[in-house]
Amino acid sequence: MLHKIFTPPRNSSGSRLPTAVCRLLLPSGRLLLLFLLITGHWSLATGQQVVDKMVATVNAGSQPSCDLCLITYSDLLWQLALQPKTSLANPSSDDLNRALGLIVDQRLILEEAEKLPSIEPSVDEVKTARNELVQTFPSQAEFQLRLQRVGLTAEKLNQILEQRVRIEKYLDFRFRNFVVITQKEIADYHRDVYAPRFQGRQIVPTLEDARSEIEKILTEAKIESDMDAFLDNARERAEIVILNPV
Repeated sequence: MLHKIFTPPRNSSGSRLPTAVCRLLLPSGRLLLLFLLITGHWSLATGQQVVDKMVATVNAGSQPSCDLCLITYSDLLWQLALQPKTSLANPSSDDLNRALGLIVDQRLILEEAEKLPSIEPSVDEVKTARNELVQTFPSQAEFQLRLQRVGLTAEKLNQILEQRVRIEKYLDFRFRNFVVITQKEIADYHRDVYAPRFQGRQIVPTLEDARSEIEKILTEAKIESDMDAFLDNARERAEIVILNPV
């Protein structure tokens, strides 16, 4: 279920951003900031510039700081780098927009997750998340090569993984703890879906044998459905501004 937040769905194309929420709603005091974001540069009196292109903002007008609101081109590349089997050579517009959609979803969830200090990720949880991520790649060496290719430092990787762990803990708190699967639902699923899969075989698992597996399947399906509804609502209410289309 959680892979949908961190990796793109199969057979998907294009951005998940609804055009209805790609609107400018910044207060007048932020007009200069908006101009700087759109041009993709941040100039100071000293002439210093930030060369990373700024792609979008999420709820920038309602946040006291932009730690989570700003999405840069580097954020998109880092998202792609952490997706196994995703090419980093001249990423397509479809790949970049899928990455953008995932990051927007992550930021929307993080806004809510940061309101719960009790789900602060521990060092061990972040370390475990890193080890599990590395195992999805052919080797440690290839994983490190991908990080180097997009300039993803160890410090920034830890920050991303900490956010991912926080997201997982929030989703568990918000959805998993309140899922109830009835015995009727389990029996109906066994009769209508599970048992027919074994048609033509000599042994068909009984309802009792399959109960635990079916309950897990139904639980994950309900969590995914509730999470999709939550994200749909969050996107509709969000102030998402596309600064530089990818």
